[in-house]
Amino acid sequence: MDERQIGSLRFQLDLSQPIYEQILQQMSSAVVRGEIALGEKIPSVRELAQALKVTPNTVMHAYQEMERSGLTETRRGQGTFITSSRERVEQFRSELADEVIDAFLQRMMALGYSLADIRKLLERRQGGGSR
Repeated sequence: MDERQIGSLRFQLDLSQPIYEQILQQMSSAVVRGEIALGEKIPSVRELAQALKVTPNTVMHAYQEMERSGLTETRRGQGTFITSSRERVEQFRSELADEVIDAFLQRMMALGYSLADIRKLLERRQGGGSR
């Protein structure tokens, strides 16, 4: 795993996974955690591509996905900025949580656990028992 720092942003890139997806996921996560402020300007496509040693098209793809999801906006001649809408970020955060929960439930059910079994495991975990 390759780690790179670009300003206040830290990226960990795994070359066995699509890079644009990693950029998208890591930047989106930083936004919902509040590590990138609402309305903050993010590095240009060229700056980020050079810093990460990837093609500009890779970064452009990630930025386009972030704009489609409403997390960023491009201002002609000024650059790309994180949305200033706290509501949009909270909505996106909730959507990410739903995706994580769905993936978790699918994996647990693939292991043969029922919802009742999963609930018991979670309650036991929350009650202080680690396994």
